[in-house]
Formats: sequence, C-alpha cells, structure tokens
Amino acid sequence: MSSAPGIYRGRFAPSPTGPLHFGSLVAAVGSYLDARTRNGEWLLRIEDVDTPRNVHGAADSILATLEAFGFEWDGQVLWQSSRLDAYGAALERLVQAGLAYPCACSRKEIGDSARRLAVDGGLVYPGTCRNGLPPGREARAWRLRVNDEETGFADRLQGWQAQNLTRDVGDFVLRRADGLFAYQLTVTVDDEFQAISDIVRGADLLASTPRQIWLQRCLGYATRRYAHLPVVNNAAGEKLSKQTLAPALEIRRAPAALTAALRFLGQAVPAGLDAAPLPEIWQWAHAHWSFAAIPQRQSSVPGNLP
Repeated sequence: MSSAPGIYRGRFAPSPTGPLHFGSLVAAVGSYLDARTRNGEWLLRIEDVDTPRNVHGAADSILATLEAFGFEWDGQVLWQSSRLDAYGAALERLVQAGLAYPCACSRKEIGDSARRLAVDGGLVYPGTCRNGLPPGREARAWRLRVNDEETGFADRLQGWQAQNLTRDVGDFVLRRADGLFAYQLTVTVDDEFQAISDIVRGADLLASTPRQIWLQRCLGYATRRYAHLPVVNNAAGEKLSKQTLAPALEIRRAPAALTAALRFLGQAVPAGLDAAPLPEIWQWAHAHWSFAAIPQRQSSVPGNLP
C-alpha cells in the first residue's frame, strides 16, 4: 500500500483478546478524531498473531462495537494473521544484514543472568547469544541487535522521549520461542505496509516506541509521528484491561460512553450532549476537537466510568 506525500493516515489496531472496554474507546476516539479533523484516513487493523491470547468471537465483537458506536474506517480491515509471509521476509532481511541473530536462552536463564529491569518491566537481555549460540544449544528465538546510543523522538503530546536500548532493553525478540512473530516486528512491518503516517495510541505503549523506531531504521522504513494518549486506570490505579476485569462497552450506552471518552481526553463537552443521538455527538466532536486540550499525563482515573 502507498499514499501520496503529506497524506495523514492513522490507524486503530486492537488485539482480539476480549471485547472493547472504555480504555479501548478512548484510544479509538483519540486516533479517529485526530485523523478526521486533519482530513486524513483512518485504518483498522486486527492484531491477531498472538494466537494463544486470542478469544473466540472477540474480533467480530470488536468490529460490531466500533460500527455501532459510529466509527467509519477507510478500506478493508487488515488481519495480521494474513501477513505471516511478510513478517518472515522482514526477519530474513534482518538476518541477511547481520542485524538479527538466533538466541537459545530460556526465560529462566535470562532471569538468572540479567541484573536490570527493562523499561517495560521485563529484564534487560544480557547479550548471551549475541556472538553465537553456546555449544550444543539450538535457537529458540530470534533477536534484533541494538546499539549503545540514544534513540529518541518528539511525542506530540508527551514531549521528548528517549532510551538507550542497550541499557534499557537489550537486544529484543523478533520471533518468539513458540515460533510466533513478536509484536515489535509485526506492528512495524504493518505500519509501513499501510503507509501509516501518524500513530495515536495509549501511553502504555510509549516505552515500545524507541524499539519500533530502531526497527524502522534497520529495515529502511520512514519514522512515524507519534502521540501517546493518557491511559485509563481503574480506582486501584491499574490500566483498564481484560486482566483487570474491565467491563465491556455496552452498545445501548454508546452516547454516554462516547461523551465520557471525549471528556477524558479533555474536550469541553457541553452538558446534556450525552443524551443526544450518536450522529449529533460525532458532529459536535468533529467541529470542536482540540488536540491541545488533551491532558499530557500518561494515565488517569476518570471521575466515573460510563
């Protein structure tokens, strides 16, 4: 896929691990309105390659909920499960360039030898297999070499962000020990394939962005523009998710949920709009959307969940 220079192309890319919840809605609303109010396109991708986490029927539920809430996406939905050959080709390019290498380490072995926590809460990979597999060991995963230098970017909302990938993450996984392609590879390859110009998503993915930028450089891709929205937390300070038992969005309460998402994103929603029909709410949102009004914090607890 390709787009003309200067065309804004955004995307929403849920994983079918459960139904959409209020946190998902906030991310969708932010990316959708940023695209539409800049005369851009908004694409939809279902990130379903992590098959052990997929929930039967969740993808259909996600599509039906988005449609019922009034979202309109451009083109066909892209399913990552149809893109395995593309991920394999990208990995092979990195291998042939000497940028990716096989790793025999188990999670326990990494835990025993690593001494630092990575920025995402995991362990910094100590580079055990960087110069070749230990004698008698077979490859379990494939990793990407990183450099001991700063990888940074100017986030449109959160400001300047930077990591030293060697210190903060280590060489990271492109293909897992179970044979599945890792998130960092699939999302990077698909953003290039779909010619995505702007990525607007939750700040829970902020720490992943330097890895994706590094991978973009290794593959010769353009770097995207990023904006990381505040993440919705529950009363216990936990991110809303399937793991924290976030309730599914209710289509019958779509107007209240949509206006609550707009308020969470700092928009000056007038009183009574939550009782209006969905088309009227969207009309107001398109006319009054203000990116500058979005809070710069990385997470927040809403006053009450819709």
